[in-house]
Amino acid sequence: MSSHLDAVNARFDPRAQAYLSSAVHAAGPDLQCARELLAGLDTRPARALDLGTGAGHLAYAMAEFAQSVIAFDASEPMLEVVRRTAAERGLRGLQTQAGDVHGLPFADSSFDLVATRYSAHHWMNLDKAMAELRRVLRPGGHLLVIDLEGPEQALVDTHLQCIELLRDTSHVRNRSRTQWRALLQGIGVELLHEQRWPTRLQFDAWVQRMRTPETMVQAIRALMQGAPREVREALQVEPDGSFTPSTGLWWARRPA
Repeated sequence: MSSHLDAVNARFDPRAQAYLSSAVHAAGPDLQCARELLAGLDTRPARALDLGTGAGHLAYAMAEFAQSVIAFDASEPMLEVVRRTAAERGLRGLQTQAGDVHGLPFADSSFDLVATRYSAHHWMNLDKAMAELRRVLRPGGHLLVIDLEGPEQALVDTHLQCIELLRDTSHVRNRSRTQWRALLQGIGVELLHEQRWPTRLQFDAWVQRMRTPETMVQAIRALMQGAPREVREALQVEPDGSFTPSTGLWWARRPA
């Protein structure tokens, strides 16, 4: 029987190139905000770590400000995309490493900056992974988390989690703003800034990027079409199935 990590790799390995060109991942106000936060640091980070880097979009941004960046992911095909793209862009300080976020192969307090973008909703044990993030972050270092938010309302949240899982069987859970605040408080970091943006997901591109089987696509459409008014309004469901959840950003610091 395969593990959850096997499922993640099976879903993402064949889709690495699609995530490099994905408009949602390659741009967006969250990525611009991340650049502004990094540019505002008093000291340039010597070592930075991007966890669940995917096609590397956050790592490329981090490489503009940090002396060295490790793009970390469980998927070797994703990391190959990052290596090729970094070489094309002349980002010599960007390296890659494969592994599992639940057991990072790095020493305590070894990074000035640890970040993750659109990855945490795939992590099977988020509490353990967040503890690892804090462990490798040096005192005084900064933590950046970006991910799709889970709705606070239970009805809306149930529908969003269901369509996410139908689209991608490696999905675990989108956490709400309240849950993210509690997670950050739980690992003892100081929240400095949080922000959110609407993130429109064009239906056809959203399912095609993951190569969702047609039976699952039809199940998602049926669930959306039959959803109560409160869900359709909260997710801004459009006639073609496109919808708009929120992306959240959390910027924190480990106390010195």
